[in-house]
Amino acid sequence: MSDNKPYFERHVFFCMNKRDDGRNSCGDHGAEIAQKHAKKRCKELGINGQGKVRINQAGCMDRCEEGPVMVVYPEGTWYTYVDTTDIDEIVDSHLVGGKVVERLKI
Repeated sequence: MSDNKPYFERHVFFCMNKRDDGRNSCGDHGAEIAQKHAKKRCKELGINGQGKVRINQAGCMDRCEEGPVMVVYPEGTWYTYVDTTDIDEIVDSHLVGGKVVERLKI
């Protein structure tokens, strides 16, 4: 894109890490379900793709003890979540409405 706009307006990374040493890890607490749900929800809302939102998987982001975790860029807002209801709230409030979900922020 030649107009200096970012390729994606927002880029969302879900930690999918699974540790072998028994320590807490996002991959053991619903990260895959949450990431797939967020991706599907963004497609349903028509906010995915170039110039909009990209939902990605990530390896360890070094915050598993606070997790499961996800981060929204360019804001750098970190969230934790319990279930897909929390993911829907993040998608609706932050990704669609631009408002941080304070109760899920870490």
